[in-house]
Amino acid sequence: MEKDLRIKSKVFSEGSMKAPNRAMLRAVGVTDEDFKKPMIGVASTWSEVTPCNIHIDDLAIQAKEGAREAGGVPLIFNTITVSDGISMGTQGMRYSLPSRDVIADSIETVVGAENLDGLVAIGACDKNIPGCAIAIANAGVPSVFVYGGTIAPGKHRGKDIDIVSVFEGVGKHNNGDIDDEELRSIECHACPGAGACGGMYTANTMASAMEAMGMSLPGSSSNPAETADKAKDCAKAGEAVYHLLEKGIYPKDIMTKEAFENAITVVMALGGSTNAILHLLSIAHAIEVDLTIDDFNRIQEKTPHLADLKPSGKYVMQDLHRVGGVQAVMKLLHEAGYLHGDCITVTGKTVAENLAEAPSLKDGQDVIMPFDKPKRADGPLIVLKGNLAPSGGVAKVSGVKVSRHTGPARVFDTEKEATAAVMDNQINEGDVLVIRYVGPKGGPGMPEMLSISAILVGKGLGEKVALLTDGRFSGGTHGLVVGHIAPEAQSGGPIAFLKEGDMVTIDSNKKEISFEVTAEELESRRKEWSAPPLYKKGILGKYAHNVSCSSKGAVTDFLGK
Repeated sequence: MEKDLRIKSKVFSEGSMKAPNRAMLRAVGVTDEDFKKPMIGVASTWSEVTPCNIHIDDLAIQAKEGAREAGGVPLIFNTITVSDGISMGTQGMRYSLPSRDVIADSIETVVGAENLDGLVAIGACDKNIPGCAIAIANAGVPSVFVYGGTIAPGKHRGKDIDIVSVFEGVGKHNNGDIDDEELRSIECHACPGAGACGGMYTANTMASAMEAMGMSLPGSSSNPAETADKAKDCAKAGEAVYHLLEKGIYPKDIMTKEAFENAITVVMALGGSTNAILHLLSIAHAIEVDLTIDDFNRIQEKTPHLADLKPSGKYVMQDLHRVGGVQAVMKLLHEAGYLHGDCITVTGKTVAENLAEAPSLKDGQDVIMPFDKPKRADGPLIVLKGNLAPSGGVAKVSGVKVSRHTGPARVFDTEKEATAAVMDNQINEGDVLVIRYVGPKGGPGMPEMLSISAILVGKGLGEKVALLTDGRFSGGTHGLVVGHIAPEAQSGGPIAFLKEGDMVTIDSNKKEISFEVTAEELESRRKEWSAPPLYKKGILGKYAHNVSCSSKGAVTDFLGK
């Protein structure tokens, strides 16, 4: 009884509980004995609109049972998800990044309105994970994030394939390298079941980051979707939240600056998505940690890229799970001095204490390279700055052999027009293809450009044409690409003043991105420019009028400005 009273629900401990309030809860199954226990929310992102989340209803039930057995009163509620893979290349992609904030706000709303004491948040697709993390930060109650898990690789002609294989297949088909039947066969075999896209794309990247940050239980990020291990993750998460309540451990105790540095280090070592920079900045903003875009370059310079994972490598997340998972990678990094071992985690133990019990990488594996033979001596995610991107642009250089590219700008104000030019063979080797007015405000929604980048790769132009945008790229993107160019065109960033034929230089070694224009000419172009009207209707209108610069995480809450 003493333990129950110490952590019982704040709904019942803060002031007198009126009979009508109790009556409402009795109607959903709460008993007299339950009124002495903490109420634990289980936020489910279950949906039939994407294979990433199709199985999460069952996982939420597992989390509920775990919380109940530990001594809590669990209540499942839902939030939305959208599929980037389905919306890619369409106007629907504008809704993807805003969905992160819808998810965060809706979870926080339920936790706050229902006075919940703890939270298990289960997410799978790209925006679920940062959305859940932002909600956890803003709600402020003891919480655990659970990743819904990765999809198994598809099989085609004896080789592993995934959703990116389909996008690249479109480019090969356009180039005449494969026929209709071959493209359809790739399409039909790419996604064999439930789970998030299999490479080190955004979902797996952010899941790994959450585990490295200490907000997920050990092993959660690499346990595949359709396995008994994933079901156990959820049950244990329900138990873990109860124990966090007992110990008085809150998200702010876990998500510290050092914990974010651990997350960035693991993302660099694994060769994660460029979206990690955007999302980690937004989560840090929510938890009020002083993380800036420059911190990524600082950590990039000292962290080797070790993982041979798609999109630039050979393997998928399920292969990493097979050889020891993210915990084994973290153990390797910690033993070499790359991680802060004293950070507290949702187990109630430190990173070092968790890793002492973790397995090492299996002998003979080749998914993770040794330190003396890394994929790259430093991290593959870099922030470039210069007169084209004063606040920064983001590039992923893993597997890219070209470190410097200078070429004429081919400027488009929409992805549709740029894609048509590529498909009509109007873009030539050496060009710098620019897609602007697709940033957070201008898109609105900062859509991803996986479709056009994959088509370039499929046509054999992945490292022969540079692709620049104030929009984003998918975690599945690879090639000579720079996104997140800030300030964006809509806000009067220099990318708005770029003209057809201007010579643009990208230098990943110097971390610079610039175009040849005098200060006088740039000022003249600025004076002639006027911003297009902002979108005004619905969620996209609200987003366009509230969102910050991508260099600050494209956040929508108050920035004090």
